[in-house]
Amino acid sequence: MLNDHKQVKIAILDLYEGAPNEGMRCIRQLLKTYASEKKIDITYEEFDVRLDKKVPGLNFDLYISTGGPGSPLGEEDAEWENIYFNWIGSIEHYNSSDDNAAKKHVLFICHSFQMACRYFEVGNVSKRKSTAFGVFPVHIVGEGKQEPLFSGLPDPFYAVDSRDYQVVEPDYGKIETMGASVLAIEKERPHVPLERAVMALRFNDYMLGTQFHPEADAEGMTMYLQRQDKKDMVIENHGLHKWQSMIDHLNDPDKISCTYSHVIPNFLDQAIKAQWNGF
Repeated sequence: MLNDHKQVKIAILDLYEGAPNEGMRCIRQLLKTYASEKKIDITYEEFDVRLDKKVPGLNFDLYISTGGPGSPLGEEDAEWENIYFNWIGSIEHYNSSDDNAAKKHVLFICHSFQMACRYFEVGNVSKRKSTAFGVFPVHIVGEGKQEPLFSGLPDPFYAVDSRDYQVVEPDYGKIETMGASVLAIEKERPHVPLERAVMALRFNDYMLGTQFHPEADAEGMTMYLQRQDKKDMVIENHGLHKWQSMIDHLNDPDKISCTYSHVIPNFLDQAIKAQWNGF
């Protein structure tokens, strides 16, 4: 039983650079709900990677790295990026040692996912022609059909997408060589001559990421979209029909609520069980 074991220590790597967001609230709430439902003693600590240039050490059981604003393509002498990439390397080094039976699991979300794809050099991270913002279907592919992260989800499932950048043109040769796998891609658009973006990827046995926002909750997103400034922005850029369809998807229990209640809880299940089995 999960609750027969010790306290779980989780590090949240905050990449929001101080920008107002729903992501941190959603992650905190997910951890609180999970701890209550599983009757596990969970503690977490937050690290402001971009403003404070802080990353967690190896004294945590698992890690969640968030989305964030701005470009993931790198800046000259970007100190925080070097610190972040060195942190990924430290987790890799720890997990590669046979002396460490309890491995460290990491979930990368959106901006963090794009950064991880740069670090592992598994695809082309590029700017989109237009912002992806809304609720979209995500299609499970290949190894994703057996991926524990997606356990209990339909195919396709629906997720909140909010990004100006994307990961496309996966390097399947590199991916196969390093034992990684593409898990999901965005919806097919036959009328648009553009390659579909990678929406989820497992980098190795202990690290995986999603380009969508699995932490987004229907209630919070609905309130967010009903703010007059956000409603006006969506209508101006995408039309009233788009705004209404987003509200409808958010209120559908088989869409965002389903993704919210499965993806991160599945990650926690897998990571915590693996961590405790290592002792």
